[in-house]
Amino acid sequence: IATGLVVVGEQPGTGDTPVAIGEAPSLAAQLLAVVAPGEVVIAATTRRLVGRMSHGISLCLTVTLIDGLVLARSAFHHSVNYRSVVALGTGYPVRDPDEKRDALQTIVERVVPGRSGDVRGPSDAELEATEVVAMEVVEASAKIRSGPPVDAAEDYKLPVWAGELPLRLTADRPKPDRRCTVSIPSYVERYGRASR
Repeated sequence: IATGLVVVGEQPGTGDTPVAIGEAPSLAAQLLAVVAPGEVVIAATTRRLVGRMSHGISLCLTVTLIDGLVLARSAFHHSVNYRSVVALGTGYPVRDPDEKRDALQTIVERVVPGRSGDVRGPSDAELEATEVVAMEVVEASAKIRSGPPVDAAEDYKLPVWAGELPLRLTADRPKPDRRCTVSIPSYVERYGRASR
């Protein structure tokens, strides 16, 4: 959840297509893999704002996952393959300490299954310092771009390589903290991002 100035309007040269620009950034693409319907998103940067809004605040949650680069025969037709979703709704601060702990444990388990059983949960002070927000989604839309480049007809005869350069997120080998004397747990050794 991000707060900030956003301007929505028509960008010159795009016709009637509305464009949104501003300070409210898109959330990290990794959230797409770790946040399921009914789960919550932690928003440390908006704690003060949400903390004052006990009746709910309007939210826009945006998640984009870049799947690859699309290299065309002309620079103009280069693109990106992606999956994106925008959800509009109302965010409510979770105040019950047990619900907050459950939400935080759920997030840890979605990111690294098995981890919450090994680590210390949040202290009362840490729990108080962390805002957990439940979002009631009112409206959502998704957009996907996939496939090869679409060049101008006359460009297909150009002797230029064109195609897709797939991108993916993968885990590298674990790097233990230099002060850690505990062996690497099996859930870290075999870690792999869940595909949906």
